[in-house]
Amino acid sequence: MNITEVRIKLLNNQADKLRGFASITVEDCLVIRDLKVIEGNNGLFIAMPSRKLCERCHSCGCKNHMRARFCNDCGKSVRSAQMESRGRVRLYADISHPIHQDARDLVERRVLKAFQTEVDRSKESGYVAQSFDDMDYETYDVPRVAGH
Repeated sequence: MNITEVRIKLLNNQADKLRGFASITVEDCLVIRDLKVIEGNNGLFIAMPSRKLCERCHSCGCKNHMRARFCNDCGKSVRSAQMESRGRVRLYADISHPIHQDARDLVERRVLKAFQTEVDRSKESGYVAQSFDDMDYETYDVPRVAGH
């Protein structure tokens, strides 16, 4: 697999562990957006793009988030049924992900290298962040208070 471009969007003043986003281009023909760069207990790692899972209400059919206790539409009690192998409710599903560990390692190395390069560039005078006009990352640049 040849990753031909990596674009990084740094996030500043984050109360959580999200440090940035990445988009990668594979073989100059496939773009994967919304990889997350996260500060973990053992350093930075990437999380692949994902979406929140929903479950339909058995009474009215309205979509509700997996942790919802009551339907957003009819108000009846709902129960989540999808459990992970560890016994927890599964809240997210990957939109795209590497099939094997070697591919994951390759993507992570390239993204984290580009992330560090962008962090270094951001410390230079006159730094201008990469343009992400096609993305809506500005909402993440607002400092958040923990627990809100």
